[in-house]
Amino acid sequence: METKPIDGKAFAAGLRARIAEEVSALKASAGLTPGLAVVLVGEDPASQVYVRNKAAQTAEAGMASFEHKLSAETPEADVLALVAKLNADPAVNGILVQLPLPAQIDATKVIAAIDPAKDVDGFHVVNAGRLAVGLDALVPCTPLGCIMLLKHHLGSLAGLKAVVVGRSNIVGKPAAQLLLKEDCTVTIAHSRTRDLPGECRTADILVAAVGRPEMVRGDWIKPGATVIDVGINRVPKEDGKTRLVGDVAYAEAQGIASLITPVPGGVGPMTIACLLQNTLTAAKRQKGLA
Repeated sequence: METKPIDGKAFAAGLRARIAEEVSALKASAGLTPGLAVVLVGEDPASQVYVRNKAAQTAEAGMASFEHKLSAETPEADVLALVAKLNADPAVNGILVQLPLPAQIDATKVIAAIDPAKDVDGFHVVNAGRLAVGLDALVPCTPLGCIMLLKHHLGSLAGLKAVVVGRSNIVGKPAAQLLLKEDCTVTIAHSRTRDLPGECRTADILVAAVGRPEMVRGDWIKPGATVIDVGINRVPKEDGKTRLVGDVAYAEAQGIASLITPVPGGVGPMTIACLLQNTLTAAKRQKGLA
């Protein structure tokens, strides 16, 4: 069996182009420019790169980008005050506080302070609850991107058996809820699952989101399954440098899976594209246009 890679980079580029067209139309018809505010506390190198990319892609889509960079020593009260200010700002339709936060700041408290209507990360308990009961919600960007890729390549997902390996609030749980919404039969597996390889072998759709390099082996995959690898892990090479790998042993999956997202270039590019989609959705809902 030939295993075809799912090109998340190309799909994300197309999604961003469609968002830019809709933003342009929204400006013309309603005078509305969606605005995204990103809060970065500290100088984590990976977060800095990510925030730069977000700002660039926000501008390319024709949206307003508001960056707030705070020192690593910023008190929690100051971050909460900034969030309150952004909640009240009509030019800001989406708020994202970059994680992780420094130790003196309680991330749960900060996320809870964000207006759920502007919570474009989809982490607020109100959005999580709305997703769980099948109501419209702002959905975490990475699992939203996973579902978009699956529907693009498979069409209807109804009746398929999906196994999600990982139970985080950021990926695993919302991915399972979104798959349920698409009428899949869903199992959430994790480190305490008995016979994890056997559970994975039942999956028509296997979503790996555990953050452990190449944990999912080739013989864990059902022949013909579609594999969505959310993991981005940096591992050492023999020359002392590093390389990126996913949570799935990609080489071992070849000839077994029918479709698989590579790392890099699979799920990763979808995250910022879906952040822009959430910002557009939030702006339209706030103005009664969706």
